[in-house]
Amino acid sequence: MAVDLQDLSRRLFQTANQLWTNTSLRPDQYAQPVLALIALRQMEARFDAVHKELAPTFTGRLKPTPADYQARGAIFLPPDSRFSKLMALPESSDLAAALDVAMKGIADTNPDLAGVLPQGYAALPDSVLRELLRLLAPLKIEGDAYGLIFEYFMGQFASAYMQKGGEYFTPSSIVKLIVEVIEPYRGKIFDPACGSGGMFAHSADFVARHHKSPARELSIHGVEKMADTQRLCRLNLAVHGLSGDIREANSYYDDPFGLIGRFDYVMANPPFNQSEVDRARLVSETGKVDARFPFGLPTTNNANYLWISLFYSALNATGRAGFVMANSAGDAGGTEKAMRQKLIETGAVDCIVATSPNMFFTVTLPVTLWFLDKAKAKGPNADEVLFIDARHIFEQATRAHRVFRPEQIEFLGNIVRLRRGEKEEEAAGSGDLMAKTFGSGGYANVPGLCKLADHAEIAAQDWSLNPGRYVGVTAGEREEDAGFKLKLEAMQEELEVLNAEAARLQAMIAQNVAELLA
Repeated sequence: MAVDLQDLSRRLFQTANQLWTNTSLRPDQYAQPVLALIALRQMEARFDAVHKELAPTFTGRLKPTPADYQARGAIFLPPDSRFSKLMALPESSDLAAALDVAMKGIADTNPDLAGVLPQGYAALPDSVLRELLRLLAPLKIEGDAYGLIFEYFMGQFASAYMQKGGEYFTPSSIVKLIVEVIEPYRGKIFDPACGSGGMFAHSADFVARHHKSPARELSIHGVEKMADTQRLCRLNLAVHGLSGDIREANSYYDDPFGLIGRFDYVMANPPFNQSEVDRARLVSETGKVDARFPFGLPTTNNANYLWISLFYSALNATGRAGFVMANSAGDAGGTEKAMRQKLIETGAVDCIVATSPNMFFTVTLPVTLWFLDKAKAKGPNADEVLFIDARHIFEQATRAHRVFRPEQIEFLGNIVRLRRGEKEEEAAGSGDLMAKTFGSGGYANVPGLCKLADHAEIAAQDWSLNPGRYVGVTAGEREEDAGFKLKLEAMQEELEVLNAEAARLQAMIAQNVAELLA
């Protein structure tokens, strides 16, 4: 019987809420234990599939090793670590203790997961643990069903409990569009603000969709400054049958991979408009700016252009980058404008895509997706940037949340492919829309949708990378309406930044008062 994944996910989230009500744990403390149970169910589904593949080649006393499972993208599960074994335990058994043993057994036989899987299930009510197992048990669907639940759960968790969900969880349709444009078929992928690892998981899905093995084609590298989130990323990779080198570090000040010119692909959703970066730590004692920031340092108290510089620097000579960026970065003035001009003049800016508001779970702001391509910088199109206005392209998933449908993601990706002279993709059903929009004559500028602008046009617009300045408007919309929308979006973003700063200061004041009263 088909299972409604979204309904099951909501029920899982409601069960997690019981932990908020019935324990002294904060949501950030019980998130990982609950997510680990979801991950375990997916691990066993993959384990069982690979076990069937291996069984004919191992007979008698000869048994497959953990390495045999890992080579096929599965996590080896000792007998006591299997979901089915835990489900079969009698009601009188100590389920929490059994879960601790199960998690330890997985880590012992899979070194990549050392320190990732949680312990201390005794802190969670037995009734809630059994309910979680019961809810997960019936779900037997081929493919990555559990991965979808895992992703949905993280998104719901971010929505309910994180101040800025974009820093923790990037909605899948945004990630899928980034992947669609940079096309990470094979090579080294880097995310210096990797969060829960969604960029890596969807890159692997892209490779699998093109009939290749992600484990063989992709080399995954990530940096995450929060220890809990770093563990969550490694767990998410395991759920998807992947492994990678995920380091706990602060990308502003640390460079654990020696990133300059090292990677084929960079994907990221960095924290927007972050302030208080210690710029003195980015300069040597002799006054030389760290080589990771080739366009210099901004004088404004805003880290957006530090991230952009990092992404550019990490790419090798043919590398591509796709990342989420605050709308304001495209029009920022002062030293940020000077840095933007230098970036544009390299020829590496490939495409800029504007999205609609409400694409993220906890911020209403529209965002912009930036794409860099260093191979383009050496080709005949170095002087051009493709601008796409996708603010009118979305599906209203809920009252407060929008997504891209698969055919819309493919359509936007195909616009970039047309401009590159690549073959269009049609598997998701974008063929009719492409034919209606572009016919059979190749790429063309479409008012209100896309425009190919050269550096002279961009210079005339004060080196802006805001698609709304170039694409124009669709029939029936007045130019002044479009200008008003741009101003309103800028004011909205400024308000959200101020609200986030107010919340930070309020929390700091509350903590200081509590310490004084104590």
